[in-house]
Amino acid sequence: MTELRTDRLALRRWRDSDLGPWAAMNADPRVREHLGDVLTREESDASVAGFQDEFDRRGYGWWAVEVQATREFIGFAGLDQVDDGMPFTGVEIGWRLARSAWGRGYATEAALTVMAHGFDNLELPEILAVTTAANHRSQAVMRRIGMTRDPADDFDDPTAPEGPLRPSVLYRSARGARI
Repeated sequence: MTELRTDRLALRRWRDSDLGPWAAMNADPRVREHLGDVLTREESDASVAGFQDEFDRRGYGWWAVEVQATREFIGFAGLDQVDDGMPFTGVEIGWRLARSAWGRGYATEAALTVMAHGFDNLELPEILAVTTAANHRSQAVMRRIGMTRDPADDFDDPTAPEGPLRPSVLYRSARGARI
């Protein structure tokens, strides 16, 4: 299993000690604002089990992210297959951080490392990113890591209920077109 490192972060396999802070993140309405309902502890724990299974099967997925200096778990970042039923296919990059980690450049730092791994090691031809149209913070990260958006690719997420979570945007980056 590949562990990724940046100057400040370690992207690594999940540990049992991550489950509590992960559940707290998933119970935070601000963290879940563009994702849907908060999760119960059981749902949160089950998501980690799924992440680990997918990683074992594919060799990539969602890494736990920790600050190297403090060893504090702050969220996740990684790559995943686009969900079935979406109007496009491919591999998606994503991240989710605890509110205490927002505004420090961690999402950008982790995403750049994940993107480099996807292109350089996995030899992906393209990496996608998806978020709600209202999630301007994530869209800013997408732009900072060199992704571009064509408004013609915007779509209504078929997995989201009617309402503000449905209008979505799609960003793309092709191998060789990185910043």
